Amino acid sequence: MTVDTLLQLLINGILFGTMYGIAAIGLSVIFGIMHIIFLAQGTMIVLAAYCCYWLFKLYGMNPYLSAFVIVPAFLVLGQVLYHGLFRRVSVSGRFPSLLIAFGLMSLLENLMSVLWTPNPRAIDAVYSSYGITLLNLNISFTRLMAFIMAIVAAGAVTLFLKKTLLGMAVRAASENMESAMLVGITPHRVNSVAFAIGMALAGLAGIAVATVYPFDPGFGFIFSLKAMIALALGGMGSLIGALAGGILLGAIESFSSYIFSGAWADAIGYAVFLLVLMFKPEGLFVSSSNKD
Repeated sequence: MTVDTLLQLLINGILFGTMYGIAAIGLSVIFGIMHIIFLAQGTMIVLAAYCCYWLFKLYGMNPYLSAFVIVPAFLVLGQVLYHGLFRRVSVSGRFPSLLIAFGLMSLLENLMSVLWTPNPRAIDAVYSSYGITLLNLNISFTRLMAFIMAIVAAGAVTLFLKKTLLGMAVRAASENMESAMLVGITPHRVNSVAFAIGMALAGLAGIAVATVYPFDPGFGFIFSLKAMIALALGGMGSLIGALAGGILLGAIESFSSYIFSGAWADAIGYAVFLLVLMFKPEGLFVSSSNKD
């Protein structure tokens, strides 16, 4: 393996892993506040990818400019889903919420199959095949844009949580809900904010997916699974850890595909996931007593 090959595999893994990282950030926000694993996150991402696809196909809207439509729409959708489905069970334990998330995932997957058929879709923009060559390294334009979107998303959410009153209320509730309630923070309010942010991030991830991959209604479950692995690798409840976990998973898959084969990439990724859960269950990028 030459140095150029090593660097190319690393770049591919980083750019590929940011796709998982964006999805994992949304899961991290929801888990950090509501303490549930939102199984439907990948399906929501696919729904956003379809929205991006149809805005491009029917109205010629640039996929990246469609973020100004899709992200606010999914922010509102998050509020609707929380108050319509999760509000009553958010304080009664994780199990009912998990079942509702599974039901929502199945409903949306079947609904998208009926409306848009199970056939794969892809956005074929003029820049889809563009690449940047730098120091003998080939960098895909669309994957580079996905990387930039992931960094911007992680930075924006971090600033919101640390620099705004509402964000600090959300952080306080995630650390100790009982103490937060004593100073007037309403659990349902912070839950709805966290869920809305998670859905907005799903909308952003959907745009990244639509510009990089062919996708279909069934793609959501696999993406949810990879996002959960990325979240576990990086650390539950850690935004930076979630992004780092996605990048690590992408790098593992990139090197595994080259050294062994594409068929082994998933198996090795799952094996690393299990080893991390066994020996460092709090995640590789966060300590058990300190989360972002």
